[in-house]
Amino acid sequence: MIPYGRQVISKEDIEAVKSVLESDFLTQGPLVPVFEEEVAKFCGCKLGVGVNSATSALHIACMALELGPNDWLWTSTNSFVASANCAIYCGAKVDFVDINNNDFCLSIEYLEEKLIQADKDNRLPKIVVAVHFAGTPCDMPRLHDLSQKYNFKIIEDASHAIGASGYGSQIGDCKFSDITVFSFHPVKIITTGEGGMALTNDDTLYNKMLKYRGHGITRDKKSFSNFETGDWYYEQIDIGFNYRLTDIQSALGLSQLKSIDKFLSIRQELRDRYNSLIIDKLPVSTVTNNKNVISSNHLYPIQVNLDETRKTRLEIFNYLRSAGIGVNVHYIPIHTQPYYKNRANSETVLPNAERYYERALSLPLHPSLTYSQQEFIVSQLSSIIEA
Repeated sequence: MIPYGRQVISKEDIEAVKSVLESDFLTQGPLVPVFEEEVAKFCGCKLGVGVNSATSALHIACMALELGPNDWLWTSTNSFVASANCAIYCGAKVDFVDINNNDFCLSIEYLEEKLIQADKDNRLPKIVVAVHFAGTPCDMPRLHDLSQKYNFKIIEDASHAIGASGYGSQIGDCKFSDITVFSFHPVKIITTGEGGMALTNDDTLYNKMLKYRGHGITRDKKSFSNFETGDWYYEQIDIGFNYRLTDIQSALGLSQLKSIDKFLSIRQELRDRYNSLIIDKLPVSTVTNNKNVISSNHLYPIQVNLDETRKTRLEIFNYLRSAGIGVNVHYIPIHTQPYYKNRANSETVLPNAERYYERALSLPLHPSLTYSQQEFIVSQLSSIIEA
């Protein structure tokens, strides 16, 4: 089976992990802050908080921005459920925004219309989570302008997008947002096995996220309510979680970060080859990137024009899987999930996202994908579409 995504692990990666296994610290040691600093430096941001998943990063980002009961979080429906669930963890309410038909990211036009109505109804969002789908950046300058007008905070869900850039900004620099979140899951651009990070330029948000990552505990003597002086002493000043990243994971992440430019270059090359093999040759289309955007190409999503083929999306999917091609579908619109349909926004209709989903397939794309595998994928896709 050719997977839709997979990690690339080098000898250097293995040696980096091995060196930690032979050291004194497997977790809560010196490599976590080094990894945080290097990711922040790569992105042009001030501060990073490493955690055990991007889901955890989204959660502590919402907590740091003081999302709570009676607050609203809005996000793109074309994402994994974690982009919405982070609000539920905080007791808040969720609503969804439709997507563009060109890059399948959050539609600024739809968002603005929704904000105008929400302003009249006194139900504006406290936070908007902008999802950089497939590694393609949202239009962050326009989103930031709306945030200033309607007074909401912005979290960038950049789980797909480390290394991407757009509109004069490196994703992760937080130029147009309060917090940016990355994922280091094995199918992402770089991996720590499992893991994630939240980046910010705001010292207050940074310190809050550090606190929430580690049980709500502080060892900062300036924050103590008592005056114990022993090195053992700590205080829990809030409720938090065990969302820590380990030194083992950080060692792998640091080693992977050295290869990120190579990984990004290969993904770009493979995307361009797919385009040359498919576009204008088969009844499919893919992401149309704005000229101001450089994608990290986490996914290669296509839209099958079902009006031009006698096959259903399910038939195409099953045929490719039976041929050993690990196609996938990204994503089932979150607002159609039973959990969210059963909540207050159950009547939500988002036509662009729903139409996108009906025609969506993700073809394999990762740095170890070979040219011959890519040509086989396209030949099998052509066979079933044109049969």
